[in-house]
Amino acid sequence: MAKIKKIINNPNDCAAELLDGLVEAYDGAARKVGRGTIAMNALRPNAPGLLVGGGSGHEPIYHGLVGHNLADAAACGDIFAAPPPDIVLEGTQAVNRGKGVLYLYGNYAGDVMNFDMGAELAAEEGIEVRTVLIWDDVCSAPPDRKQDRRGIAGLVPIVKLAGAAAATVDSLDELERLAIKARDATRSVGVSMSPGSIPATGKPTFEIGDDEIGLGMGIHGEKGVALIPLGTADELAPLLLNLIFADDLAFAAGDEVVLFVNSLGATTMMELLIVNRKVKALLRERGLVVHDTVIGPLVTCQEMAGFSISLTKLDAELKRLWDLPCASVCYTKADTSGIPG
Repeated sequence: MAKIKKIINNPNDCAAELLDGLVEAYDGAARKVGRGTIAMNALRPNAPGLLVGGGSGHEPIYHGLVGHNLADAAACGDIFAAPPPDIVLEGTQAVNRGKGVLYLYGNYAGDVMNFDMGAELAAEEGIEVRTVLIWDDVCSAPPDRKQDRRGIAGLVPIVKLAGAAAATVDSLDELERLAIKARDATRSVGVSMSPGSIPATGKPTFEIGDDEIGLGMGIHGEKGVALIPLGTADELAPLLLNLIFADDLAFAAGDEVVLFVNSLGATTMMELLIVNRKVKALLRERGLVVHDTVIGPLVTCQEMAGFSISLTKLDAELKRLWDLPCASVCYTKADTSGIPG
């Protein structure tokens, strides 16, 4: 098995060095807190805090979703590993302004354990913490076991909506409610064509045949819950969408949605746009209205080839939150209220 080529220094220093580089990319708007947290410098006073986080290696998320009208801070773990409880506590302290802190992260066992331990440490300091787990992957468990599902690319629209809420609400109760609403309105499914890698080993995380695709892949190097034959963009788009439509979130003609077509890292923008072309046609056939489209490599797994489709169903409340401008290294949404069309 060939060694994966990467432009790095010591493989064991990747997580620390990428965090330093990310902080530099914010050009003074964010700072490093402790040994593994990135936090915004300017925080709205007397407001609930929003802390996201997870393993490194998925850049530009989660850590690149810290920004204006987005997350206040991110607790960063090693490559594909949950942030330790002390780093979670550092992030909690950094964003606490006396109104409590919401934890928002993907539903993976290590993250749940370490964030829960971080919440216990925060409670000892008198900081109230609530947790909303992201579980948008429809392939990883059936609807009656949503609490067992993984968080994948849907975290981008969910964090964007929760960030808008954190910028506008005044209570932890309201922030938690809106984060849950955003999570419950989002469904995702993805496929992998080739593996990612862990820098410390330099080896692929799985093997897959040239004529196979992993359906329902995770973002930590998992190949998927099933293997299916390699298909064209026009074959895969309806397959993935139908899995979303078969789930328990009802979509009806006239509904407005945010569409997110994500690359796992190696899949090119050309491929994503070809997929988007077919997805948009299928959504129009169902009478769905795409309020906004996001395309690009935002939830990655190193050089994994693959893509995912996420749909977030909007109501008037979520639409107002989505339309709030935001800015970060990962994702920026401009104010388009004065632009015709």
